[in-house]
Formats: sequence, structure tokens, C-alpha cells
Amino acid sequence: MRHLTRARRRDTPPAGLAGAVGFARGNASDPAATYREPVRRPLLLLPRPLDEFINREQARELLTAGEGAVALPGRIPYGALTRAPAAVRGGVASSIAWGLARQIPSAWRPSETVVVAYHAIQWPAIAALMARGVAEELWYFRWDQYEEAHDVGRMRTLLHDWNARIAEVSALTFCVSDKLVDLEHEAGRQAIFVGLAADAFPDGPLAPTPRGAELIAAARDSHAGGPAGSRPDADSSASVVGDGPVAVSLGHLGRRTDWAWLRGAVERVPELTLLLIGRWYEDEVGHDPDYRWLREAPQAVWLGGLDDADAAEVIAQADVGLVPFTVDPFNEAGLPTRILKYARLGRRTISPPLAGTRTWAHTTTFVDSPEAFAAALREAAGARHHPDAPLRAWALEQTAAKMNAPLHARLRAD
Repeated sequence: MRHLTRARRRDTPPAGLAGAVGFARGNASDPAATYREPVRRPLLLLPRPLDEFINREQARELLTAGEGAVALPGRIPYGALTRAPAAVRGGVASSIAWGLARQIPSAWRPSETVVVAYHAIQWPAIAALMARGVAEELWYFRWDQYEEAHDVGRMRTLLHDWNARIAEVSALTFCVSDKLVDLEHEAGRQAIFVGLAADAFPDGPLAPTPRGAELIAAARDSHAGGPAGSRPDADSSASVVGDGPVAVSLGHLGRRTDWAWLRGAVERVPELTLLLIGRWYEDEVGHDPDYRWLREAPQAVWLGGLDDADAAEVIAQADVGLVPFTVDPFNEAGLPTRILKYARLGRRTISPPLAGTRTWAHTTTFVDSPEAFAAALREAAGARHHPDAPLRAWALEQTAAKMNAPLHARLRAD
């Protein structure tokens, strides 16, 4: 495939790019350095609008530094491809592809356009889009083993097939965990690791604050059905969370969660305070007896969804973060971003032995039994007063620009 190489002089590279990818000559600190703009430009087929996408920070950085564009499915969602009968699926895919093609900047040539796929469900539309000759290269971002998700039902076989089809024609498949890379290699396909970032998540506070105590007190009052508590004093954190270990979980509280694992921790460590940040989904797990037990347990504090600033305040009240996932093919493959968010605040993670999570093994204590979980919680008690500085330094280095560097290098390759 032939591509044109273009270079021009700029005062500075796009924001965030310096230090992540090199200049054609000179260095990032030299204003007169020659910056090589992308030879290829990424067209991101995001499954949802950028601000709603789980990996939006890396997508946004790739758009900015890679001088790319987003194409969304529009009136017909990608989900229609799985619902459509096979006989009409091609027509649905062509309609989606037509809408995607219209969003490609008019100045882009096919030789410089890279279509970036994000989900197996996109395959029929991608095939139709590439058949229109709008691009000569396809990349594939594997951020989960979504074909094994708990809610795919009858689509499982179809998504397995479509995932393989995208991966087989992808010129570059990049995965967020070592496990996802291994799965591609086991299937006889090439893939590289491109880590996750959480640049926008706060990197403070590092120690408990009155704001965090206030949020916890308010959640307890709300769950108890009583009036909201008064704002705690600066020295009241211990009275809000107790003197025992404090663990926090940030994120989805539904079918991915191992409720028996969490209940076992509360029963074995009665002095534990369990902070649960995120929406809980009665429609997914309302029938689960361990979930119902925890809904009434006084040690569990259900905070609901919080913005990043308040989530960081609550995490600062905790000794350790949790990845309370069931061990199954879906959870095994991914790499929870919450680990990086905990680490930005100097908090380690406790997790079941999930293969994908071992990508960041140095951040996490893995426990394979209820007894080991209880021991790890007790060992972590008090860590909130002594954040892990080396861990935090590592986390702050995991920027979107640094993680995307292999992609930028490919975009700028002759």
C-alpha cells in the first residue's frame, strides 16, 4: 500500500503529543523542530458519542493528536444488525455504511484514511464501508471480550464470528490487556498491547477530607430513611467509617459483581466499612440473596453515582480499592480502569485472580479464597493515612498520549 509522506514546520506538536511520539528531526523542547504530521488519519467508529464512551480519554487524544474524526451510526444503530434477519442484514449494513461515509472529511483520500473499529457488532457495517473504497486500512480496538458479555444471549455465536472477521482483516489490532492480546495470539492473529488511561480523573485528595466524610454520612442517612446529617468536622472521618479497614468499589454494581465475595468479606471482617460508588441495578441482580443481604448490611454504604471529583473524595476515605468481579470469560479478559483511578490516589487494589487484571499485577493483591480476602483487607487497614507514593507516580505516568504512542507511530510511518 502506497502512502504519501508530508512534513511541515510547526511551532509545537498537537497538545499532549510531545514526549509521546518523536519529531522528524530535533526534539520536543525545540520550538523549531520539524513535526511530521500524520500520513494516515483515524476515523473512529465509536459505538456511542465520545462523551459517553468508556474509553473517551484515549479516543479524544487520538482524535486531537492524530488529527482524526468520529463517525457515528446515526438513525440506525449498530444493534439493528443483530436484530435484522440475515436476508435483510446486508441492506441495513449498507444504510449504516452510507451514513458513516458521509461523515468522512471531504479532503481525506482513501490512502490516508484508517477506519478504527471498536466492537464486533460493527462488522457488517464495516465490511460495507470498506467496500465503498473510502479507506485502505482497518484497525481494531479490543477493550473487552464483549462477545462473552453476560447479556449477549443469542448473539454470542454471531458476535464470536464477527469478532474473528474484523480481527482477520485488521491491519493493526490493539488490546487493553495482556489477556486480550493472548486471545488474539491463540487464534493465530497478531495484536499489540495499548494500555488504558484516566487523565481526567482527579489525582487528589490523598488523605481523608470533610467532603468525603460528608458524602458517606449523607449516603448512610439516605439509606436509613432519616434526615441528612450535618457536615462532619475535619477530624470526624474515623467516626464516619470506623476504625477498621475501609474498602471502596467504583463502578457498575450489577451482574458483573460477585455479591457472595463481597458478603463473605463483610461477614468475616465485621469491622469493615464497604463503600460502593456507582449505580446498582435491581433488574440485573435484585433476585440475588447476597445482594439483598448487602443492601441491608450496616457495613455497606451505597453512595450511588458520583461525579469524578466526589468519587475521588470518597476513595480518599478508603484504605484499598476493590475489583469485585465474578471470575468468568468476560471479566477475565478486560482491564478495569478503576484500578488506575485508585492508583492515582495512592490506593492499591484487591481482586480475585482475573487474568486481564494481572496486566497491572504490581498494583493489585490477588486473593483466591474468602480467608485470603479477609486477611488482605485487615492488612490494608490504615493505608488511607499513608498513600502509596510510588504507585501514584506510576499511575500519573499512564497518560493517554503515552498509551497511544504506538498508534501515533503507525499513523506517521511512511
